[in-house]
Amino acid sequence: MLNRESLAQMQKALAESNVDGWLIFDFHGLNPVAAVLGLEGMGTRRIFAFIPKTGLPVAITHAIEQGPWKEWPSEWTKLVYSGWRELEKNLKDVVNGKTVAMEYSPGDAVPYLDRVPAGVLEMVRNSGATVVSSADLVSRFYAVWTDEQLASHKRAAETIARIARAAFDKAGEAASAGKPLSEYKLQQWIVGEFSASGLTTDHGPIVAIGPNAANPHFEPSPKNSALIERGMIVLIDLWAREENGIYADQTWMGSLGEPSKRDLEVWLAIRDARDAAIALLRERLGNGNGVKGGEVDDATRAVIVERGYGDRFIHRTGHSIDARDLHGSGPHIDNLETREERSLIPGVGFSIEPGIYIAGEVGMRTEVNGFVAPDGVIITPESYQQDLIIV
Repeated sequence: MLNRESLAQMQKALAESNVDGWLIFDFHGLNPVAAVLGLEGMGTRRIFAFIPKTGLPVAITHAIEQGPWKEWPSEWTKLVYSGWRELEKNLKDVVNGKTVAMEYSPGDAVPYLDRVPAGVLEMVRNSGATVVSSADLVSRFYAVWTDEQLASHKRAAETIARIARAAFDKAGEAASAGKPLSEYKLQQWIVGEFSASGLTTDHGPIVAIGPNAANPHFEPSPKNSALIERGMIVLIDLWAREENGIYADQTWMGSLGEPSKRDLEVWLAIRDARDAAIALLRERLGNGNGVKGGEVDDATRAVIVERGYGDRFIHRTGHSIDARDLHGSGPHIDNLETREERSLIPGVGFSIEPGIYIAGEVGMRTEVNGFVAPDGVIITPESYQQDLIIV
């Protein structure tokens, strides 16, 4: 929430930049980053809030929606408009001649940053401003976790790791008894375990036997669900959080019986790729050196390419997990789908999840989460998967 204390922190960051201020725009919730303003109540009209490098913030608000601004300090300027001419005049008065940071990614390099419509950018530029990306500000003031949120994430991570291991045992026991579970039935058992453990999720999880797992976003359903039988590779991708907490997001791999030579080879490739990412993070962050999300993706991908499966690793290595969203707006572990050049700064979290997908045959993915601490990186869960689970 933007208040006098957070303003001081933002202005300290702005003082280290080459911009005159941060211009935050929103309309009907188009820009989730506008949540840093802490507005509550109905918001159906265009708003701007300018946070200058020095001096006091300025808000541009609509006349019929003053309620959300009730906590805006009285000494901060609040301009009120009704018509578009007044809006554009107010905007020009605020930004003319200034360089402003907005939620804009040149060339849509990082879609999670590209939140401001092209027409609004035109309006701001026509008001005499130069627009640059707010990428680093978003990482620092939107994506970071608090200590309490980190603690909630750690608790969720250990719980879902326990549930994942138990799910493989359950599938193996059912198959050995001649009563194999369907992917959907095991998924619903996991959902029940989430509820019993005080965790919630938005949808999922994914439970998929080998060929179905070759679709990274396979979703079992009552009408689209295979039986989990002996001899099968099984992928379980599960994510959940405590109420108002931070998501934990993991993928575990198992085999009902001894895996084939090829399946074991695929498992070792993704495991070693994941561990290459962790090693780079520990080395660079542990030594106080910076590392970018794209660099971690490159290190991960290099292992899979070297093993001969480069064309089967068809997605980024990992996504941001921010304080509000499972797929967040902070730096991603990606140099494939997007050009992620942001540094992984203290306080941000993300997934690490390399995968190999051979259509019609098998898909495998291993996933852990990372959090940048002041002195290094924290990986969750504490005991993450090293060997293919065989039940």
